Amino acid sequence: MNSGRRPRQRFRLRLASLTEAVQTRIWPLPTAAIIVAVGLGILLPAADARIDDQLPGSVGDFLFSGGPESARAVLSAIAGSLITATSLTFSLTVVALQLGSSQASPRVLRMFARDRNVHVTMAVFLGTFAFALTVLRTVRDATENVETSVPRVSVTFAFLLTLASVITLTFFLAHLARQLRIETMLRDVHTETTRTIALVTSSQGGHAPGEERPAGQRRLALSSSSGFITAVDRERLLSIAAQFDVVIEEEHALGSTVIHDVPIAGWWPRDPRRHLADDDIERLQRGINSAYEVGYERTSSQDIGFGLRQLVDIGIKALSPGINDPTTAVHALGHISAVLCALGRLPRQQLVLRDDDGHERVRIRSDSFVELLELGVEQPRRYGIGDPAVVARLYQLLREVGYVVRAEEHGALREQRHRLDDAVAAAEFDQTERARFQAAARLVDRALEGHWS
Repeated sequence: MNSGRRPRQRFRLRLASLTEAVQTRIWPLPTAAIIVAVGLGILLPAADARIDDQLPGSVGDFLFSGGPESARAVLSAIAGSLITATSLTFSLTVVALQLGSSQASPRVLRMFARDRNVHVTMAVFLGTFAFALTVLRTVRDATENVETSVPRVSVTFAFLLTLASVITLTFFLAHLARQLRIETMLRDVHTETTRTIALVTSSQGGHAPGEERPAGQRRLALSSSSGFITAVDRERLLSIAAQFDVVIEEEHALGSTVIHDVPIAGWWPRDPRRHLADDDIERLQRGINSAYEVGYERTSSQDIGFGLRQLVDIGIKALSPGINDPTTAVHALGHISAVLCALGRLPRQQLVLRDDDGHERVRIRSDSFVELLELGVEQPRRYGIGDPAVVARLYQLLREVGYVVRAEEHGALREQRHRLDDAVAAAEFDQTERARFQAAARLVDRALEGHWS
């Protein structure tokens, strides 16, 4: 691998993981908005007191012109109404999460949690509330020792923020109605998966597999936690392997489940005559664990299979007796086909990373195209075999993927076609439907030969 590219690749993968972690949490942007609003609520009235008498009349005509009681009433109304609007927004978001979970898949709840429109709406509402409440404390009646204080610019700005909040709420309701559509969910998952494919493949590097694994020398690094592997810093693994002069072999692909004190990777000395001290072995195993990010749920930052998993879940959920929506399943298969075609066009992924001296250091465990094809086809075939439209779309999927994949993947597609043929033979279809499926199967074979029709 080109050493000049390594820092950039590592930075891109780390940035993707960090972005995923931040975007799937609702609180960062609203919290930042509250802090900024409180700061403005303190600074703007102070500036207001200095410039109020110097403002020209043409500007003053557009500013708030009431007294202290009117200012308190306006600011109190703004603060109260914005808390109500925030509660409404939160309630609608919870309803959207419930509908998304029941109608599509629990896995797509991340899409709602990372929805930038939800974050912005909450930020505008809570920021306006915090600003109005902070400015309210600066409104004072005249006493013997204190003059009347009405920050006209600040109250006017609070009024403008309220209008912005109303407009934001309008757009949020329209956005929410669009987001609840199953087609939007499928599109968002497809887009996210395509972005992950581009990120992972642009950051891949390495060489062809090297020598065979030495017998009897392989040792295991045990996982320090339980959960899903959400990211792997392979550049760190490469550095650790070079530091201790070993070869590290991944045990699990991204998205797999690991259990505490169960092997997460294997390793062996590159020189079979060399033996590591116990302290070095302990540091090596800690270093291997530090290269893995393990979380309680899968994420899309580096995990291509997770996008397919979500699309498949939406499709088979639509085929459940409680929903019975084969049209959605057909649409989901269309997105699955597009993702598999994108994967099929990729060059063969490298399985080994080498250091600058050409020594083998890290053996990568990634989902093969065959495994991803199985993920995208197996469950839709099993649960949708009774519906002619779903079966026809499965044949079409195999035809589309077969037309674009490399020749070495044709065997996997033929196997999937034979399994689909067997499932159709065991299902209850009339002669017309069977004849249509036989014609579709022949088109799959033609696509594998490089002919579309």
